[in-house]
Amino acid sequence: MAASLRAQAIRWLARREHSRVELEQKLLAKGWDKSEVRAALDDLTKLGYLSDARYACALTAQKAGRYSRRGIAAELKAKGVGSLEIQCALAQASLDDEAALTELWQRRFGRAPADEREKARQVRFLQSRGFALSAILKLLRRADVSGS
Repeated sequence: MAASLRAQAIRWLARREHSRVELEQKLLAKGWDKSEVRAALDDLTKLGYLSDARYACALTAQKAGRYSRRGIAAELKAKGVGSLEIQCALAQASLDDEAALTELWQRRFGRAPADEREKARQVRFLQSRGFALSAILKLLRRADVSGS
């Protein structure tokens, strides 16, 4: 039984990186015993198959340019990744929130909001990606002045 538990975990890890907490939750949802799951995950971690640091780097690379540092960090924290791994992944990625915000806004909207309703929609979208309200409003003021 433990062999099939381990095999299931490896199959999921072969598809994509998972955080330890995320993989544990998936295995527990399949009905595996908690102590068996933890033992299997400890074994996979020792073998190098499971790594929260590697997962954090992979997710950071995937989300870079579409999410802010704060948004990426929040998602990693929600997935159970430790703060040290999060800090290392964000430091390695060398993200620029201002450039990412501008690029994302250009790609998604490309022009200043025509009215307050459109402005609220743009602000909500950018905030959902983890960008600070002050940075978003600053970008929209620049866009309004330049007449984009």
